[in-house]
Amino acid sequence: MNFLARFFNRSTVKWLYFGLGVKRWLVLLFLGVTILSVGFALVLVNIYRESPLPDVFYYLTLQFIPRLERGVLLGALGVALIAVAIVKLSESLLSAFVADDINIVEALYRKRARRRGPKIVALGGGTGLSTLLRGLKEHTDHLTAIVTVADDGGSSGTLRRTLGVLPPGDIRQCIAALADSEPLVTQLFQYRFGEGTGLDGHSFGNLFIAAMAGVTGNFERAILESSRVLAVRGQILPSTLQNVTLCADTRDPEPAETRVARVAGESAITHRGRPIERVYLEPEHVPAYPGVVRAILDADLIIAGPGSLYTSVLPNLLVEDIQRALQTSNALKVYVCNVATQPGETDHFTVEDHFDALTQHVGAGIFTHVVANNNWNFQYPEHTRSETVRLRENGARGFELILADFVDEAQPWRHDPVKLAKEILKYYEANKNVAHSTLPTD
Repeated sequence: MNFLARFFNRSTVKWLYFGLGVKRWLVLLFLGVTILSVGFALVLVNIYRESPLPDVFYYLTLQFIPRLERGVLLGALGVALIAVAIVKLSESLLSAFVADDINIVEALYRKRARRRGPKIVALGGGTGLSTLLRGLKEHTDHLTAIVTVADDGGSSGTLRRTLGVLPPGDIRQCIAALADSEPLVTQLFQYRFGEGTGLDGHSFGNLFIAAMAGVTGNFERAILESSRVLAVRGQILPSTLQNVTLCADTRDPEPAETRVARVAGESAITHRGRPIERVYLEPEHVPAYPGVVRAILDADLIIAGPGSLYTSVLPNLLVEDIQRALQTSNALKVYVCNVATQPGETDHFTVEDHFDALTQHVGAGIFTHVVANNNWNFQYPEHTRSETVRLRENGARGFELILADFVDEAQPWRHDPVKLAKEILKYYEANKNVAHSTLPTD
């Protein structure tokens, strides 16, 4: 009984689920074994009838049991032995390709389920986008990350200025988040050299992508090959291949008046720490990467954020081709609001303030739903200068609100990738038919 209970557990039953591509071969195998058995049985019957056999064969062939019951008993025994043999043989053959602590049928089932997942496009950059991708990759293989290329600080900024490549930092984080490779390889890709080594804080992944760009001849090919090396689920695309600079108009309070000052450069905007009126790209009219437009128009679900509102999320949405594609797309569209405010960028912002800034830059009616955190039982250390993003009291909203606890217990200023992905997919499943019904008809 214990063996049967273990054999017919939930994981084993999944071999019979639709879409795994297993049952057809099991049927073919069963047919082949049946034909072979019939032929073998005819030979045995001929021997049994034509040749004298010792009396012991009376018992070995179960002659004391009626023929029908004997056939059912032997058939059931044969099916059980074949099933055990198939499962154990599959485990033995696939053990070389799957880690010891992973159930093979479970891994196969999840892979098939991911292949049926929705087509999701995520726009952003930095840690917020990589957090979102880390949760979504467990639910679908049809992921497209659209990443800002306006970063000009740190290792990315140095490589951008010295080698003339697009900033690889945000792309590196997305590759690491979507990688299906060994954890050690992912850690290597994220490794940052310490000071005093001559590499001045560069990360290995940034250097790898920059070197790959030199080897392959262009940046987009470098992303593709780097993704292939780390077995990335989905695709990672730059919002544009143009060398753009993110600029901002900020307010400088003075005793007599409020003066608007222009700030150029992503890192300079946050460093200045003044209220932001608007952000824009220089040059303003840049083409989107072609694959980006195709992905948006083909998407089932489009997600903006989480991440730095002005310096990670909006730079993607400022590309005019992307805005037009978003307006045309019939996909469900949601904005994921940050859990915590960002010093120097969104100080004292509410959920509504984030959404107002978004619609100010991309227009109303594109993003209709906002995902926001409702777990505010955290106090951040004073030196972080961050605070929880809350709802405006008694404020009118121009969007549908999706509230849940998204806080990462270890890092309460960030989203938990599992919680976030779960709620977003739950929203998609509840609304996907509404979105599909709005598709134009011929």
